[in-house]
Amino acid sequence: MKVLHINAGLESGGGLTHIVNLLSQAKKAGQDFDLLTFAEGPVAQAAREKGIKTIVLGGSSRYDLALLKRLKKTIKDGRYDLVHSHGARANLFVSLIKSSLPCPWLITVHSDPAIDFEGRGIAGKIFTKLNLRAIKQADGVFAITPRFEKILLNYGVKPSRIHVIYNGIDFRDNRNIAGKEDHAGFNIINVGRLEKVKGQDLLLKAFKAANLPQAHLYIAGSGSQEADLKKLRQDLALTDQVTFTGFLTQEELRQLYRKMDLAVLSSYSESFPLVLLEAADNLLPLLATDVGGARELIPEGKGWGVPVNEEKAMADQLRAIAALPKEELAAIAQTEKAYARQHFSLDRQLADVLAGYQACLQGEKA
Repeated sequence: MKVLHINAGLESGGGLTHIVNLLSQAKKAGQDFDLLTFAEGPVAQAAREKGIKTIVLGGSSRYDLALLKRLKKTIKDGRYDLVHSHGARANLFVSLIKSSLPCPWLITVHSDPAIDFEGRGIAGKIFTKLNLRAIKQADGVFAITPRFEKILLNYGVKPSRIHVIYNGIDFRDNRNIAGKEDHAGFNIINVGRLEKVKGQDLLLKAFKAANLPQAHLYIAGSGSQEADLKKLRQDLALTDQVTFTGFLTQEELRQLYRKMDLAVLSSYSESFPLVLLEAADNLLPLLATDVGGARELIPEGKGWGVPVNEEKAMADQLRAIAALPKEELAAIAQTEKAYARQHFSLDRQLADVLAGYQACLQGEKA
């Protein structure tokens, strides 16, 4: 089965990790998966480093419609059995050539498309409508959790086209993970794009309300909300307690994780947050808002969850967790990793994806 994965190429967060992890696992398993990006960027670079065959069309801008002709030719000449797009712009461009596609088209929806572009004005509203339209046109849609399947159904996606497939990562043996660095105080990390949907504004307000003078918050990522979030940090008088690291590579993140005590996901919406799996792999206990698949990833008794957009609940949990002995936090992190490794491996994800492909080719739900 020959599959072409398509992405705009400028992803720098969970979307990048999802694509590269999946294609790397497919390569190890002998699957014939290629990657196409519209432009040079983090996705193409990360894929090449993993030895993944990567095609870059070389668009002159984000909305270069001249790409459509080259995209059609690449798909036709490549004799692909399936086309699989990731991300709103990739979905849109494939939807514009769907009538001439020689093979079925699938989409992985990485987050709630109705709120992906919040805070981006009129352009965001237009992109939201176009992305929802594209998702409904696809021959198959991969939902990252059962909860997300319900969201897609509410948007009008046909039930027969939806396949629930959990994300996964390649967990490392704990013996191959560098030990924690000694540090004073209590260090918290949030990893994600600096966008409205990721809820870093909520986290900053909750961190202030928690009143933890010995704690330090690290926010790792880049995005359109960076200036607003830095202003909020200043308004809350948290300049000395909050560090914005900018975008970090996986290796840079692993080094930072070594001096962290807690990983926090503060999103208003997610599908299945890979950043939680990555933090668990690095032996960090987890605190997350109740979004997407967080409930499946952090079941009761194996971590902490709070309702979405509940500043007080987040503040109360931060305060309670910071008061726990480091030994207890380390034991919780070990338990979370063991659970995640059992249920959310890349092997399992790839097997589910291949089953979804077969179902799409057969024209029926698996």
